[in-house]
Amino acid sequence: MSQPLLSEPLALEPSSFWQRLWHEPSARRGLVIVALMVLAALAAPLVAAWLGHGETEQFRDSALSDMGIPVGPTAAFPLGADDNGRDVLVRTLYGTRISLLVAVPATTLAMVIGLFVGLIGGYRGGRIDALCQQSINLVLSFPFVVTALSLLALNQGGESGPRVDPLWVVIFVITFFSWGYFARLSRGLVLDIRQQEFVAAATLMGESQWRILWRDIIPGVLPTMGIYWAIQLPTNIIAEATLSFLGVGIPAPAASLGNMIADVQRSAMYQVQPWFLAAPALALFFTVLGFNCLSSGLRNVLDPHLERR
Repeated sequence: MSQPLLSEPLALEPSSFWQRLWHEPSARRGLVIVALMVLAALAAPLVAAWLGHGETEQFRDSALSDMGIPVGPTAAFPLGADDNGRDVLVRTLYGTRISLLVAVPATTLAMVIGLFVGLIGGYRGGRIDALCQQSINLVLSFPFVVTALSLLALNQGGESGPRVDPLWVVIFVITFFSWGYFARLSRGLVLDIRQQEFVAAATLMGESQWRILWRDIIPGVLPTMGIYWAIQLPTNIIAEATLSFLGVGIPAPAASLGNMIADVQRSAMYQVQPWFLAAPALALFFTVLGFNCLSSGLRNVLDPHLERR
């Protein structure tokens, strides 16, 4: 995936930035969708309290028929129940909450690490740059699924349970496999900006390297890094869902969009209760769609190479 290189730092006043962002159609759609998904995730405890259904509570008497078939959407269960008698709506909201709690900090941490490595390697050059490149290539050479399965399997402590909270392990795994892309992007941006006339002028004026880095180079790198953060975030949401789907991410009975979809696949109960599959699948789809639209809008607003509308 090729990324545009910024030829000079792009400075936007906060009010001007938000105004341009809101007037960008794709960004506006993305902001609305993301805001709705975040509000839904934050409202999970409130909805659970309103319905009287906990995330892992089972209501076999009221949520399952005499034949063990989940009930359809009712006033008590707005999106029906799963094959264990748990509220699908409540679990979907908690699953969305987990996806955001994993993907947002993991992607942000990966961006910070990648930005640091790319800045140091691209600006200092020489052996330091070679070492940074080797580190990036080493990380990107690992197969994600196989390595993630191995790391998460090592965390299993048998009957005593996981050694470390699986949530933190998943965040670490996703961060480990994401920072290399940010580092490669930031290094390329730094190499491009270093050749610009305003950097040469600052050097001739006797500015220190750290001042040039903080005042001239980092402001030129951050906009594109912010765009790529919004691009990488939905990828990491899918990564968390994939690990949970494979049974090594967020463990049951805690709700995750991935393990909810995995439950559907194992039971095939979606044939009689479609919301059992549709609710987590649609939540995953709209979360990814919202951030994809937002990243597209951010690129249109922050990339000076694109013609402004």
